[in-house]
Amino acid sequence: MSGSSLTDLVADVQFERQGPIRRAIKAAVFNPLANHLPTGILKRLLRFGKSELASSNWADPGGWESMVISYHGRPRQIADKLLVGGGTMSMALRNRRRLSSRILARLIDSAAGEPVQVLCLGAGPGQIIIDAMKQARRKAFATLVDLNSGAFEFGRELARQAGLSDNVRFVRSDVRHVESFLDRSPEVVKMLGICEYLDDQHIVDVASAAAKVMPAGSAIVFNSLSAAHGNDRFFRRVFGLHMIHRSPEQLQELMSRAGFHQFQSIPEPLGVYHVIVGRRAPGSAA
Repeated sequence: MSGSSLTDLVADVQFERQGPIRRAIKAAVFNPLANHLPTGILKRLLRFGKSELASSNWADPGGWESMVISYHGRPRQIADKLLVGGGTMSMALRNRRRLSSRILARLIDSAAGEPVQVLCLGAGPGQIIIDAMKQARRKAFATLVDLNSGAFEFGRELARQAGLSDNVRFVRSDVRHVESFLDRSPEVVKMLGICEYLDDQHIVDVASAAAKVMPAGSAIVFNSLSAAHGNDRFFRRVFGLHMIHRSPEQLQELMSRAGFHQFQSIPEPLGVYHVIVGRRAPGSAA
C-alpha cells in the first residue's frame, strides 16, 4: 500500500472529531483543571461519581478493562460521560480502533497466502483484530499473545459473537518468545497499544523477536502516541498511567533497528495517535 492509497483506504471511516470551539474550551479550562487540581480532590470526585474508568485504571493502569470502557463509548456514570464520552484520549482510542482495524483488514486482503496468519502482541482481548477479521474478505487466523491472560475469556466471547471462535487463538506468554509457539510464519503482525508503555530497548527487543518469525515483505502495524490529548499530568497523577510519548519518526527509527523499513504513517483526526505500517526488510533481524 502506498502512502496515498493508505489515506484513501480510510477516507470513509467515521472518525470522532472536535471542533475548534470545543478544543479551545478544553485547552483553556478543562485541561488545566484536570492537570493541576490536587490529586486527592480529583480522586474523591471520581470515587463520588463512581467512575468505572478510574476504578479500572487504579486496579490495572492502562489495562484491558479500561480500554474496553473507552472503546464502548457509552458510559453509565456522569464522571465517565465526561472522561469517556468527551475526553480527547478516549475519543482518540476509538479513532485508533477504527483506523487500525481498517488497515489490518486491507493487509489481510493483500497478503500472499490464505488463510492469512496474523500475530497480535500484547493483544488483550483482541477487539481490533476481531474487527479487522470481520471486515476482511479473506480468511485469517490470529494468534493473540499477552502476558496477562485476564482478558482472554472476554476475547473468546467477542470471537464467538463474531463467528470467529475457530480463527482466534489466545496464548499467555512473553511476546519476546513468539518462536516457541508459532507453527507458521505470520504475514501480518499487530503491535498496537504497547509501545507507549515500553522503553526504547524493550521495543527493539519485542520487534526483533517478531522479525525473526516474519518473512521478508510482511507487515507490522504499530502506533505512536503524542501529548496532543493534553492530560498527561492528570493521567500520571490520578490514573497511574506513565505513557511515553514518541513521534512516528522516533518509533520508526526503533523499528528499523529491529529489521523493518518502508514505513507508512497515518494519523487519526485528533492527532493523538499515528498508526504506522512497516515491512520486514530482507536479511536477519537485529
